[in-house]
Amino acid sequence: MKILSRKNFITTGDKKIIRGWLFFDWANSVFPLTISSTIFPVYYNTITTCGTNDVISFFGFKIINTVIYSWTIAFASLIIAIFSPLFSSIADYTGRRKLFMRIFTLIGALSCGLLFFFTRDHIEFGIIAFLLGSIGYGGSIVFYNSFLPVIAEPKDQDRISANGFAMGYSGAILLLIIDLSMVIKPEWFGMTKGLMPARVSFITVCVWWLAFSQITFSRLPKFTFGNRKKGESVLLKGYSELQKVMNQIKQMPHLTIYLFGAFFMMTGLHAVLYMAATYGNKELKLSNSILIGTILCIQLVGIGGAFLFAKLSEWFGNIRALIIAVIFWIIVVIGAYYITDATGFIIVALCVGIVMGGTQALARSTYSKMLPETKDHTSFFSFYDVMEKLSIVLGTFSFGVIEVITGSMRHSVLAIILFFITGLFFLGYLNKKMIKV
Repeated sequence: MKILSRKNFITTGDKKIIRGWLFFDWANSVFPLTISSTIFPVYYNTITTCGTNDVISFFGFKIINTVIYSWTIAFASLIIAIFSPLFSSIADYTGRRKLFMRIFTLIGALSCGLLFFFTRDHIEFGIIAFLLGSIGYGGSIVFYNSFLPVIAEPKDQDRISANGFAMGYSGAILLLIIDLSMVIKPEWFGMTKGLMPARVSFITVCVWWLAFSQITFSRLPKFTFGNRKKGESVLLKGYSELQKVMNQIKQMPHLTIYLFGAFFMMTGLHAVLYMAATYGNKELKLSNSILIGTILCIQLVGIGGAFLFAKLSEWFGNIRALIIAVIFWIIVVIGAYYITDATGFIIVALCVGIVMGGTQALARSTYSKMLPETKDHTSFFSFYDVMEKLSIVLGTFSFGVIEVITGSMRHSVLAIILFFITGLFFLGYLNKKMIKV
């Protein structure tokens, strides 16, 4: 156990601090599951559709409801991608990680609470609240991740990070089950069927996030060592670090090709994950209970899928396992284009669950294995995180653009295949060159 600051009693390897850090995953993982993926997308489609009319007024502009939804996700991801290097610099060079983490947590959680007031008469208000919630979540994650090397010994970081993921997954599933029960059986909670159960679920996310994050904030150190050197700019340091990483990657053609493949693969993947609920609701007219229950099953199936692709990577290597995953994704998206009923949606969704978790985990671990020998892993993974955020921007923005042009979400779904095919091309090139990872 190594003392970092006697003044603040900050220690590396302190179990109490580490347990507090883990609780933040339990606290904030409810946002991506309940708000980004399940209850909110269905609620959003419900209140922004009137009969067959899905065009809404957004500050005077007439636009399709699902288009503005996908573009809101893209805009929030773009903001995080642009500013995360700045946030990382602030965390590293001022030592005020907890302060900024708390600010973004408040922005994210309170925005979820404000979604309670999102009604047909307050469309702009609701979309802005969703945007701020997404920014709050993404910004808080930057500072949350930056704490790991401060509180944990290098040999323990992988294990602690995995524990955080497991806690976050468990917490998110638990709250979603409660909220799903409220939506399906509102009488159990003293409510009647309608929109109110969904609106109350947004309050539960706010309260859950704020309440459990207090455990984290009570245990994390107020300050960590600032690493700013004389003459260095806090505003520019993070961007200069990314530039250094980019210059290094340019000198490694195999890693460059892999990143192109991973980028397009993740672009298609995120478009599917973020838009699945709205597609099922709008194109297939599925009930809320079927949609939310199916997406909950996706999360559960995803556990087995992650283990499956871990085993495939052992048998065939990472690159070939990713090629298998991308081919599977292409088949799944083609299936999504042709489905017309709940049975088809459930089958496709379960297939997504099989490949979803495995693809994301394998993509990151493959990148890790391809890195050169370096002590600056933080900057390399900061670069990867920015790339991943930009893939969300391209995927969700393209989804909306194609719907505007064609007037149908089905064509947007089919166009996602192009992203996967492009990713498959780059991965296939690496496999042809017999790159072993």
